[in-house]
Amino acid sequence: MSVANIYKLPILQKTSLQNVKTVMEEHCQKHFISNVNWPTLYPYQPISVFMMAYTEKAFYVHFFSHGHDLRAVNSANLSPVSQDSCVEFFMQLPNNHEYWNFEFNCIGAVNASHRVERDNPTRLTDAQIRSIRRVASCGTAPFEEKKGLHSWEITIVIPFSLLGIDAEQLPSHILANLYKCGSKTRHPHFLSWSPIRTKTPNFPSPRFFGRINLL
Repeated sequence: MSVANIYKLPILQKTSLQNVKTVMEEHCQKHFISNVNWPTLYPYQPISVFMMAYTEKAFYVHFFSHGHDLRAVNSANLSPVSQDSCVEFFMQLPNNHEYWNFEFNCIGAVNASHRVERDNPTRLTDAQIRSIRRVASCGTAPFEEKKGLHSWEITIVIPFSLLGIDAEQLPSHILANLYKCGSKTRHPHFLSWSPIRTKTPNFPSPRFFGRINLL
């Protein structure tokens, strides 16, 4: 299990979404999404990093990635963005069997749900997805895959109200994993922050979530 400490940064509530990265660069530790869990099947490893913080109202996560190929075919809510150049944040509250998955491609399209079992998800509504603020360096228009080396980043803000978290009684930690993937890119890959011990790619594996302490 991987472990990370994240801190409360009230200043983020007064910071424009475009400038959140700058503030986080000053105050947050970078964590690598670098576990190649299935090396014989998917050995490719792009550089992937995240920073994370929270305020009284939300979690803030910034992702950065650099590697081969850039794909953003999917643009609709709940479309299969994991096929594109994609980053993901899965989380679970302590003593709760339900977990949440938030998946974002490089233009900020979202696939998200919450569930207890992988095969029985409750998909987020369009209104719920609108509550997730995000800004991506690749803009918002879809495009076919581009060859070569590319860097991209995305900042996301997930409100506590969406997660059913009481802002005045935050847990001491959450269980989570963060991922970088691209199942239909020319170099398919499935990386994770906290290692996953399954025979084939299986990101919805709460038993392998790491611990993120809220300090």
